[in-house]
Amino acid sequence: MSINKAFRETRQKQLILHILEGTRSHPTADDIYQQARKHLPHISKGTVYRNLGILQEEGILSELNLNGTVSRYEVKNERHYHFRCEQCGRVTDLKHPVDTGLNNIVEKETGFQVFSHQVEFLGICLECQSKTDNV
Repeated sequence: MSINKAFRETRQKQLILHILEGTRSHPTADDIYQQARKHLPHISKGTVYRNLGILQEEGILSELNLNGTVSRYEVKNERHYHFRCEQCGRVTDLKHPVDTGLNNIVEKETGFQVFSHQVEFLGICLECQSKTDNV
């Protein structure tokens, strides 16, 4: 994905985008910072946070605020639901299509104007289940 020219293109921003494009793990800002330091040792946390904000403004990234946990980030793609493991905290994309009909149902029931909704499934991931089974 290319960066909008209305914002300055920097090595730091390119690196952050590269980190996010190369993972499916929905990292936190601190995770991204730790990865970025491997390539740019003098990058600051402030720079990471600032560039995450810019990438969101550009519409390239989504910030996930799932159930009051630490924000996680992902490159924007088709809208989708998430599963969060309550043991390890891993967040996984689900391929189930977003049911936009729910927006219409809520609008009809409440009179609210609904733009979107967010669903998070909670449980135990396969990896954590296998660790529990082996104990």
